[in-house]
Formats: sequence, structure tokens, C-alpha cells
Amino acid sequence: MNELRKKRLERYKKRLEMYYEAEEAVLLNQEYTIGTKSLKRADLSTIRAAIRDLEKQVESLEVAGGKNKAGRFIPRDL
Repeated sequence: MNELRKKRLERYKKRLEMYYEAEEAVLLNQEYTIGTKSLKRADLSTIRAAIRDLEKQVESLEVAGGKNKAGRFIPRDL
């Protein structure tokens, strides 16, 4: 795996971990109040969609090594 792909994989893993933490924060407490201000965390469905997308990207880079698996074939009429 070349250096660019390694950096991309590392960045995706870091972002994925941040999304896991955000999901946990939303699950523990969706809305909270500080003084007179009421704050609401991000939408859980949006976070989960981003997690699924990042998991797919990480898997594709880890499993395939980022290589194309295209091949050639020659049709033959026997």
C-alpha cells in the first residue's frame, strides 16, 4: 500500500473513531441544558450514516489494499 493510501486509511480511522464517540454522546444524552440555554446534539441517523460510509471506505482500503481487481479475458468460440 502506498503512502497516500496509508495516510487516507489513517485519516478515515481517526474520523470513524470520532463518529463513534459522537454516537455514544448522542445515545447517552441527546439534549441538555446549561444555565438558561438548551442544547441539542447532532441527529443520530446522520451520524450512523457517516459511520456506515466510513466503515465501508476503511474496509475497502484494508481488504483490497486499494488495488483494482480488474482483469482481462479473451472470448473464444470453440
